[in-house]
Amino acid sequence: MKNQKEDRRVKYTKMVLKESLIDLLSKKDIAAVTIKQICEKADINRATFYSHYADQYDLLRKIEDEFLENVKVYIAIFKQKKADAVLVEVLEKIFEYIKDNAKLCKHLLSQQGNLEFQKRIMMLIYDTNIVIKPGESLKKGEEEYMYSFIITGCVGVIHKWLEEGMKQSSRTMAAMIFNSVKRLPVTFE
Repeated sequence: MKNQKEDRRVKYTKMVLKESLIDLLSKKDIAAVTIKQICEKADINRATFYSHYADQYDLLRKIEDEFLENVKVYIAIFKQKKADAVLVEVLEKIFEYIKDNAKLCKHLLSQQGNLEFQKRIMMLIYDTNIVIKPGESLKKGEEEYMYSFIITGCVGVIHKWLEEGMKQSSRTMAAMIFNSVKRLPVTFE
């Protein structure tokens, strides 16, 4: 029983530290955020912070890793079923997840966000079995440009959706991205 209480306390501590950092990032850049500010906002002492994280950058990396792991779960569902209708549903769930984590996503996908994280998102999408085949409209060797176009376009659409207050439904956004990508020389395998 004692072990479960400790586990719950650790989960709670990590959760409030993450929420505190995310809240601070909505107001300032990571370089301007101090451990003291995070701890004060979370009502946690510095020793407790350091028992879980090396610094604010380590905490942010852990938040980014958790975000990517959660998106990977949705992508794994798509890889199992590989149907267009499933892809729209998976995209919708990803948009719902983004909406639920809007404050974090606004930071991560902004110009102030970590470019390395944005590259990791691009690689995650790149590895989802989207196959671009050269044909009449796409010459051999141009596939990498098309991947870049699709990925940065999707990230840009998500960023705009977040900035405009997520007025469109997750389903509408998922269908918009799906229909846009489906017009390109792309197959999903």
